[in-house]
Amino acid sequence: MEIGIQTPFTPWASLLGGVLIGLSAVMVMALFGRIAGIAGITQGAMALPGAPRDRDWRWAFLAGLMLAPLAVMALGGPVAQTVPDNLPGMAAAGLLVGTGTALGSGCTSGHGVCGLARLSGRSLAAVATFMAAGFVTVFVLRHILGGA
Repeated sequence: MEIGIQTPFTPWASLLGGVLIGLSAVMVMALFGRIAGIAGITQGAMALPGAPRDRDWRWAFLAGLMLAPLAVMALGGPVAQTVPDNLPGMAAAGLLVGTGTALGSGCTSGHGVCGLARLSGRSLAAVATFMAAGFVTVFVLRHILGGA
């Protein structure tokens, strides 16, 4: 039996990443009274109507997401490319994720980090659904199709 592709075990980097995600979620809730879900933040940043003040923090949050890897690289840390370069596959995946986000009324960060912390039943159902879909997808891709 083939083991398949191995994912590196990075407990300290994962712990630090989780702490930073949790801290950002708490800060967004405390400072702006909003859920730190990327789908909602992006949607609010792109919306034409609304107070510019509400859009400012959203653009700052999104800029931080894009600038963080650049800051790590500037400090000499490696930032590995882990996304496939299959453009049609990526486009299809993006459409599926966008559709799921719209149907599920939020994204993994909104439901998984913030919704579960608020003990939301809807978020629990959403997290169970996307985790199950993720498990099945990884199993099929790695163990049945033998791909990355």
